[in-house]
Amino acid sequence: MDLEHHQLILRYEHLRVRCPERERRLLAALAGHGQQMPIVVVAAEETERFVVVDGYKRIRAMRRLGCDVVRAACWDLEEADALLLGRLMRTAETETAFEQGLWLREMHLRFGLSLEDLARRFDRSVSWVSRRLGLVRDLPEAIQGRVLRGEIAPHAAMKCLVPLARAIGKDASAWSRRSPARS
Repeated sequence: MDLEHHQLILRYEHLRVRCPERERRLLAALAGHGQQMPIVVVAAEETERFVVVDGYKRIRAMRRLGCDVVRAACWDLEEADALLLGRLMRTAETETAFEQGLWLREMHLRFGLSLEDLARRFDRSVSWVSRRLGLVRDLPEAIQGRVLRGEIAPHAAMKCLVPLARAIGKDASAWSRRSPARS
């Protein structure tokens, strides 16, 4: 199906780390060959609107190219099940522990899934889920924003800034504003 941008609900866009180089390559490919793969959506409770499950980079690129319509595949699933399936099917990119933590937190808060439910659905241990949630919980939002914008590498944030944030608590957020850390 073809959808206009105003029909898309970009609820989960903030859960993916941006990589400017990948987005430039995608933009060039779309400019040269058009949209080859549809985005994935599920029907929203709102009439004529759809929640985007996968395809946020394609949507941003299509907007930059001035395309008013995006090709989409609509899955006949509940939103939570579609999100889980979409993540499990994603094989082109590896997610960082940070991104996994963001997704787990979103599933836990939005759909009320327990740690046990999340562990079962992700085929992981409750301890794995708890550790990923802890990474996101302990990293100040200011630093999370910089990671998501691609200003700080996720691996560096997890290996250096999370332990620092745990050690100095609230002061980590103030420190991150002064830090020139780049990916």
